[in-house]
Amino acid sequence: MEHPILSLDGQVALVTGASRGIGRELVAHLAAAGATVVAAARSADDVADLVAEVSADGGTALAVDLDVTDLAGIAATVAEVEGRYGRIDVLVNNAGLGANHDALDVTEDDWDAMMDVNLKGLFFVTQAVARGMVARRYGRIVHMSSQAGLVGIPRHAVYSAGKGAVNVLTKVLALEWAPFGVTVNAVAPTFIRTPGTAERLDDPEFAAGVLARIPVGRFGTSADVAAAVIYLASPAAGMVTGTVLPVDGGWTAQ
Repeated sequence: MEHPILSLDGQVALVTGASRGIGRELVAHLAAAGATVVAAARSADDVADLVAEVSADGGTALAVDLDVTDLAGIAATVAEVEGRYGRIDVLVNNAGLGANHDALDVTEDDWDAMMDVNLKGLFFVTQAVARGMVARRYGRIVHMSSQAGLVGIPRHAVYSAGKGAVNVLTKVLALEWAPFGVTVNAVAPTFIRTPGTAERLDDPEFAAGVLARIPVGRFGTSADVAAAVIYLASPAAGMVTGTVLPVDGGWTAQ
């Protein structure tokens, strides 16, 4: 019996927002799964050490500049990667901003700054990469969403609005590109322990409130997220498209 595989051997994967947190870990995990990983950040210098670490572990990675709010820069970076490797097989849209705002205090600048990265930037990176995928009739696109796009979380009005839009965008793009062999999915994590979230998650009162909402009884890890991304990016997920996969320990099941 033939079984689909989870290996990413021979695949070229582009990860945005790779300089820290989940993005940094995704680069390492995708490389370990066999992909050649393009680690994209506002400055390639910010991921130079990451690329060196991947290489030291026997993987293959490349650092590139990519500001997802710069449309001309997006086109140039995608052309650079395709020129070097001939294609991009996997796109992981991880670049994003997070902030807490009381809804009554949100300013236009707050709204625009977050939407420019989390929604507009995500869309135009996807569009640029998908042109080649559609032409080659193969591609795997994975958006980094959030449980905040599936359920209401106080003080996250702007963030939740953007992630909810990403979830519906995922379905639209999946429908448009399915005939061309391109799948589009999203991963929606709960609170993930990273250097950026450690301060809040190390606060006993805050941590207790979060854990009370997670039935499995623990915070998520970058490895939990990477496992979902690798599955959706692999040949094993060829029949999975237009879905939002919660990695939330059951938070949104309640």
